[in-house]
Amino acid sequence: MKKTDLIKAWGKILAGQYPSLSIEITRECPLRCPGCYAYEPDHLVGTGQTLRTVSDYKGQELIERVMELIDQYRPVHLSIVGGEPLVRFRELDVLLPKLSKRGLGVQLVTSAVREIPKSWNKIENLYIAVSIDGLQPEHDERRKPATYKRILQNIDGQRVTIHCTVTAQMAGRQGYFEEFLSFWSVRPEVKKVWFSLFTPQMGGTDEEILDPPTRKAVIDELESLKPRFPKLNLPRQVIEGYRKPPSSPADCLFSRTTLNFTADLKSKIVPCQFGGTPDCSQCGCFASAGLKAVGEYKLFGTVPLKKIYRLSDRIGRTVCRVVN
Repeated sequence: MKKTDLIKAWGKILAGQYPSLSIEITRECPLRCPGCYAYEPDHLVGTGQTLRTVSDYKGQELIERVMELIDQYRPVHLSIVGGEPLVRFRELDVLLPKLSKRGLGVQLVTSAVREIPKSWNKIENLYIAVSIDGLQPEHDERRKPATYKRILQNIDGQRVTIHCTVTAQMAGRQGYFEEFLSFWSVRPEVKKVWFSLFTPQMGGTDEEILDPPTRKAVIDELESLKPRFPKLNLPRQVIEGYRKPPSSPADCLFSRTTLNFTADLKSKIVPCQFGGTPDCSQCGCFASAGLKAVGEYKLFGTVPLKKIYRLSDRIGRTVCRVVN
């Protein structure tokens, strides 16, 4: 995020508003990935719905409803997720230039199951993240029809970030992440590579869960690979955030500064983009880790930034109550 965006974001907080929005732009997805939090039964806790049963929109109605949300909340940053956003590529072809003209930073998270339009290369402040579940054999099994072969075809000529969520299955093989980075780092389409860690729900027994020793070993290994792979975007702040995750959603700056909507564009996903009751002690969210560590930074060596945020947040909420 640019310095000017940070200033705008702080202004939103002081006004009692959210600087970031995340929108599940469609309930549809041709993939059936094991461990996908978006389709878990408790993802939309309190609504009695799941992502597959909520209403969603197409065509001009979707475009207009998204822009209404943007007009209402005026975010600094927008994440477009799903479902699979490229299911609505025609609508996005109209929406993305509109959002760019508003000066929004937009991150689009996709499986790259279909070709990403070449014209999107020209859209300012658009960042495309492609989700990859490990090396080709595991990925192709988990994410078909979004196979390696199809992804490589569909990102041709683009500039994308590769995002891999680390699971226990990946951590069980020596040299796995070095091989992954060796493959993706040489691709001209790849700007950088991100790693998140699988985040379970409270009481979860998913086979993807990293136990504490494995989690530590993964973090240590990824940190050791940084000097050899310049495209690996793993700042020290994120590493520290993985080592000491937020204690709860209330302690998570990412959760407290991002408003999440599901595909009906009305229902909110709480307490964060994972929904349900995420186990924060095992949080592996890249953004949460980074902001958590930033919040621990002491301004002038004395005052943690998170304390300044909390004061700003209280001021903003007070202002919001008085105005309304």
